[in-house]
Amino acid sequence: MVKRQLAERALMKALSTGGDFAELFFEDRINNSIMLQGGKVEIVNTGRLHGVGVRVFKGIRSIYAYTNDFEEAGLLDCASQAASALKETEHTGSVGVRLTGSIAANLHPVRSLPGDVSNAWRVDRLRAADAAMKSISSEITQTVCRYVDWDQQVTIANSEGLFVSDRRVYTRASLQAVASDGAENQSGFSGPGALQGAEFAQALDIEAHARIAARMAVTMLHARQSPAGVMPVVIDNGFGGVIFHEACGHSLEATSVARGLSEFAGKIGQKIASDIVTAIDDGTMPGEWGSINIDDEGTPTNRLVLIENGVLKNYMIDRLNSRRMNMQITGSSRREGYSYAPTSRMRNTYIAAGTDDDGEMIRTMGDGLYAKTMGGGSVNPTTGEFNFAVQEGYLVKDGKITEPVRGASLIGRGSEILTKIDRVGRDMRMAQGMCGSISGSVPTNVGQPMIRVSSLTVGGR
Repeated sequence: MVKRQLAERALMKALSTGGDFAELFFEDRINNSIMLQGGKVEIVNTGRLHGVGVRVFKGIRSIYAYTNDFEEAGLLDCASQAASALKETEHTGSVGVRLTGSIAANLHPVRSLPGDVSNAWRVDRLRAADAAMKSISSEITQTVCRYVDWDQQVTIANSEGLFVSDRRVYTRASLQAVASDGAENQSGFSGPGALQGAEFAQALDIEAHARIAARMAVTMLHARQSPAGVMPVVIDNGFGGVIFHEACGHSLEATSVARGLSEFAGKIGQKIASDIVTAIDDGTMPGEWGSINIDDEGTPTNRLVLIENGVLKNYMIDRLNSRRMNMQITGSSRREGYSYAPTSRMRNTYIAAGTDDDGEMIRTMGDGLYAKTMGGGSVNPTTGEFNFAVQEGYLVKDGKITEPVRGASLIGRGSEILTKIDRVGRDMRMAQGMCGSISGSVPTNVGQPMIRVSSLTVGGR
């Protein structure tokens, strides 16, 4: 993608005004997307992103510049502009950089590249999904089926001698159904994806996922409004993991912790959760949507225990914030692409499997809410306060699941929900999503087994 000698010259140029660290992030990415709406092809799009980001540090000051000009003059000019923005005093010493090349160890091999399947084949799969959604009920009035994949090749170089390349291939289907009775609309969604190539789509039972989305929409259409109040809540596996991701995970990223803008800042070694809660952020899980070989600073990926038996063990830390915190980087630095500076982000983040029986959780909870599928929400990392919609929920009466309810939301604080988890099931599953932050949108997995929160505020009518 780029010659080592040119990268060395660019790094030296970036350091020419006194910076103590410089980094280059080269990206060449091909995106494919197809969308069917109402069974008709609305979008067929192929695009290419091609550029380089230049970052310079001096202490905890950071400058970021980027360009899509890979030619020597353009790259050196971008590096010079980054250096000029950092400049405080004239730097008279010589700066030398010697890079040692390598290719990242591939923990997630791809058997079939996106180009190995045709757009006609992709469209046929989406049409099958569309037909499966419509077969569930005549009340399915709108369908949107998307297929996306991208092939991203990166090279990362820095003034410490790193020069490493990696290739990431992602594939995902997004299936949405809307059910209507003429007066009300309700939606359902399923979005399976993986750090894999066309082999993932070829093996995927896309019609089964389409039926999940359609059944959810129809079920919620006929559900009554959820009651409000404080009650026990059982949150199912898979998408239920969005609760930990949003309400707690973001508060464990150095992006928030390093500036003291997290409710968990300064609490390493302290008990912050129930004894039965262990939470992990893992980039090594083979082929998973949130996995990586190296992070976007070139650090090899790892399995990072965040919380162990209720005790806070680690934060997710990128290079710049490691300077602010005087702590080691953790391979957690990510960015959407070359036009974004990286920062600490989640990968595959989940509550680890426990030993409790799913059925027993329901039978012994009395009256409460069973949140089968979570939707979107919001969180303030500084305070941990969150508010999340329940996409698919059911009332529990005297330990039995009774009827579906809609309009439920879960309201609380991350630090409180962690201490009130009194059951953790055995079957940990994951669900795929895109997580947005100051370094753009990146693929992340959320996951957990079924869990029970002994007391939680449920918003409803």
